[in-house]
Amino acid sequence: MKRDGLFRNVLMMLLSFVYLTVYAEPAVTPPTNPTPLSIIPSAPTIDAKGYILMDANTGLVLAGKDIDTPMPPASLTKLMTLYQIASALKANRLHMGDPITISEKAWRTGGSKMFVKVGEQVPVNALIQGIAVVSGNDACVAIAEHIAGTEEAFAELMNHSAGLLGMKNTHYTDATGLPDPKHYTTPRDLGLLTKAIVNQFPEYYGWYSQKEFEYNGIKQPNRDILLWRDPSIEGMKTGHTDEAGYCLVSTATRNGMRLIAVVMGSTSTRSRADASLALLNYGFRFYESKKIFAANTAIKQPRVWFGKNKTVPVGVLKDVYLTLPTGQMNKMQAAITLNKSIRAPIIKGQPVGNISVKLNDKDYLSQPLVALEDDAKGGIFLRMKDQIGLLFSKLLHTANS
Repeated sequence: MKRDGLFRNVLMMLLSFVYLTVYAEPAVTPPTNPTPLSIIPSAPTIDAKGYILMDANTGLVLAGKDIDTPMPPASLTKLMTLYQIASALKANRLHMGDPITISEKAWRTGGSKMFVKVGEQVPVNALIQGIAVVSGNDACVAIAEHIAGTEEAFAELMNHSAGLLGMKNTHYTDATGLPDPKHYTTPRDLGLLTKAIVNQFPEYYGWYSQKEFEYNGIKQPNRDILLWRDPSIEGMKTGHTDEAGYCLVSTATRNGMRLIAVVMGSTSTRSRADASLALLNYGFRFYESKKIFAANTAIKQPRVWFGKNKTVPVGVLKDVYLTLPTGQMNKMQAAITLNKSIRAPIIKGQPVGNISVKLNDKDYLSQPLVALEDDAKGGIFLRMKDQIGLLFSKLLHTANS
């Protein structure tokens, strides 16, 4: 009997061991170094016919819907009007204090107004605020006539600039955005225009964040309610007509990263603001941007043959940025390739090589490497010396290959 009891106990212990080994779930030990989030969810669903979310430095599209579908832009048109004004100011063809006489056509233009008067002389600076802050159609027509003679001629300038900026699906017929079947643009094209405004005219960027403007005793608020809701918002432009719906172009900067959100065809003022903020929050949460090469800063000092100087600083003429999913920046691999036997004369801006960036072994970015200074040909004795040095360099390379 005792043997039977002992046998039974041993058998139960064996069965328990087999069960725990084969069937029981093993204990899970949490990782000491959890991997960073690598999955990017879909962009938020928003109330809009079309939209785009773009990085302002790289132009990378982070999210979008019907980004190349032509749509009526309403007062988003005024971004191109302001682009023309900024261009004229920078070229000294226009000055902030220039007085502009208000025509009857400008005064009679319908829609939103700055409330200028016929025959009144208004300085350019005031008209700019009337356009950027309170979306005055009267101010748009007045300054368009001053710059180009007529609003129709001004629209030609707008279309010319659109072509230069790569806005392939845009056509303007006026400076205001009042309805016209031949007046249209797309979310992508507006993103390209906004990117150009931000990067080409930083000195005028403050136009878009002013919260109110008073003229002729009439104070009006900026219609962009995001300026009051989020301190990272830098403004840009609102728009609304029955045909276009409610539209908004927004820019914002957080932690050194600037994003552009374009929302077209929303159903209300609040809806377009909510949609824009949702897109911006998504972009800032799941992406990051970093300057990897600074403009006019020497990256290499390669040998130059037959020049006055033995080396020349090389780099990039414009800042080079990368926009990547959050947590991926440390995985990028940058490589610099220089042309063989760089020879004088060298002219500043002349390509002398290439910078390439890979992410996960895939090409991500390619950028020309250029000379940052001139290097003229050296004297005859320097050239003779370099001729001998170059010959020995080639022989040495041949021997080692």
